[in-house]
Amino acid sequence: MEVFRICGGTSLNGVVNISGSKNAALPQFAATLLSSEQSVLRNVPNLSDVRFMAEILSELGAEVRQLDNSTWEINPANITHNAPYELVRKMRASICLLGPLVGRLKKAEIPMPGGCVIGQRPIDLHIKALSRLGANIELKKGIVKVDGKNLRGNKLFLGGRHGSTVTGTSNAIMAAVLAPGLTTIDSSACEPEISDLCSMLISMGAKISGVGSHRLEIEGVNKLSGCNHRVIPDRIEAATYAIAAAITQGEVTLNGAKSEHLGSFINVMQESGVSMDLEHTDQIKVYLKNGELNSLEIITLPYPGFPTDLQAQSCALACKANGLSILTERVYPSRFMHVPELMRMGADIAMEGASSVVKGKSKLTGAPVMASDLRASAALILAGLAAEGESWVQRIYHLDRGYDAFEKKLQALGAIVERVPENKLPKSFSTN
Repeated sequence: MEVFRICGGTSLNGVVNISGSKNAALPQFAATLLSSEQSVLRNVPNLSDVRFMAEILSELGAEVRQLDNSTWEINPANITHNAPYELVRKMRASICLLGPLVGRLKKAEIPMPGGCVIGQRPIDLHIKALSRLGANIELKKGIVKVDGKNLRGNKLFLGGRHGSTVTGTSNAIMAAVLAPGLTTIDSSACEPEISDLCSMLISMGAKISGVGSHRLEIEGVNKLSGCNHRVIPDRIEAATYAIAAAITQGEVTLNGAKSEHLGSFINVMQESGVSMDLEHTDQIKVYLKNGELNSLEIITLPYPGFPTDLQAQSCALACKANGLSILTERVYPSRFMHVPELMRMGADIAMEGASSVVKGKSKLTGAPVMASDLRASAALILAGLAAEGESWVQRIYHLDRGYDAFEKKLQALGAIVERVPENKLPKSFSTN
């Protein structure tokens, strides 16, 4: 395995190109299965999760080719309904194969997915949606078996305990576009990734109205064609680099980022003293307005609320802010596994239920830390950039699931960071 070695104390300055969105690309790979014709996806991030999804599609019988670093060609003319356990277990997002397989083949068998340690993320709303569309579902020995021969449009409600389900909405949409009749989805997720999926499906011939809202109407069609689609930029990656600029008191231009996708993140950053120049459509300049960072008050919520996928990175930023910051997790209340690791670096954080209370102006010092998940990885690297001395972030394979060429992009901004083999970790370091 590999680790990140970081020497902190350097301001980040320059321009970073934002890659395509992982959370948009993965369901779009699945959506190509809805047609028997070839599709091309462009601006796809070069990530391990994307490669896993490509492998799964290949195992299902699709012909999958990577044309260049960010372009994939998928020909799903002859596919089967059985997804392979060995691949599905590695990635939770593979559950979004249910909708397109049931929609096109009228049946699916998918093992319960894995790939997540941030708390329970049940698929009950996925199953509920498919059941309401007329599918017969059986859960047996860890496999979801769906018979969709009687699929037809219906009224769906996808509100859940912690808000609308994003992948559940994706599955419902993909099953409904080929289901006879009219489907209405109330309390649908309205994240930019959902809108981008709808845009792709409409280009394939789907009939969807209400895109971008919490109510979608879908009129089923008989068949869909292939498409040539460009994936939207990754709003979480863009925001992570914005936080990197703020935590190092630098100035970074996010090339390709779309401000309309960032929701309340922009307001929170501006209120904390971070300037975000939104003059250009596809470019955002980020810097500290007066060199001072004010405390943060964050409550994670579904879009356009503050993203749960930015809570860990914001926790690292709060360590360098003035006063007390409070970060409350309403989407995944147990998503605080990064906190003990930040405390190893000198952060002053107290947990109160589903909130972290961060005392700012902490003197962060380099330390060996262990990443628990994708966004925690980014948070620890950001803290390392702001810390004095040398930090080592272990288990960075989590990072490669969601950040395209992270260390190279940071190096281009002036960060002193490198990816090295785990045996380079000083033997005096211990994370026990």
